[in-house]
Amino acid sequence: MPALPASPSPVPLPASVAAPPHADKAPPLTVKTLGRRPYLETFDAMRAFTDARNHDTPDALWLVEHPPVFTLGQAGNPAHLLSAGRGIELVRVDRGGQITYHGPGQIVCYLLLDLRRRGLMVRELVTLIEAAAIETLAAYNLPGVRKAGAPGIYIADGHAGAGAKIAALGLKIRNGCSYHGVSLNVDMDLRPFDDINPCGYQGLQTIDMATLGVRADWQAVADTLIARLRGALDAHVRQRATVTPSPAPASTDAAAPLDTSQ
Repeated sequence: MPALPASPSPVPLPASVAAPPHADKAPPLTVKTLGRRPYLETFDAMRAFTDARNHDTPDALWLVEHPPVFTLGQAGNPAHLLSAGRGIELVRVDRGGQITYHGPGQIVCYLLLDLRRRGLMVRELVTLIEAAAIETLAAYNLPGVRKAGAPGIYIADGHAGAGAKIAALGLKIRNGCSYHGVSLNVDMDLRPFDDINPCGYQGLQTIDMATLGVRADWQAVADTLIARLRGALDAHVRQRATVTPSPAPASTDAAAPLDTSQ
């Protein structure tokens, strides 16, 4: 089992580390595949990484698969856990959103990014993540779409599984840096979703790629998602090089009110 990435040496974070105007070089980005890890172990590791990082710390994408766990956002309502009969642990976390389920057969990608260095606003990051998930599904001939007011990715109308949710996202922004991220359902036991109101929405259906007839390898789908995320992040850097930079994201310690994942 691979070791969790070590936290960088603690160094005070400057008030502003936005990239200089017309910088067209992407900040360093590492990708780690962690295998199957307990949720709390990974949660603690990404918080420690974020708290210890400085403006020279490479950004990171962590790929992981969790044993069964429910997670509830910091403002989430525990009443959205409808049944505890399966004995699955409920963990309160510091992301935005309500309740979700993580389990085997689901890809979870944590995005540990210095948003100020990238000149990336939170809403831009959400759009980027959603686009990467849609493109990943399209690579397997699955039609993913956004839904207004309900972040995440859903199966398009007119197709098998229409309206069901297949990918979820949720973020935390601390000192201008993101953690938590996106989950994509590949080949899961979906029954635990029946024990919750996913995202806080009663009756919301969830689905996975296998139910839609796509029997795909977890790592192959994860590699596709990573490629799409890296491509989108690099494209944002190139775009910034041709326009006047936006103001750097504020230095915050707040959960983005985005969905239910992680």
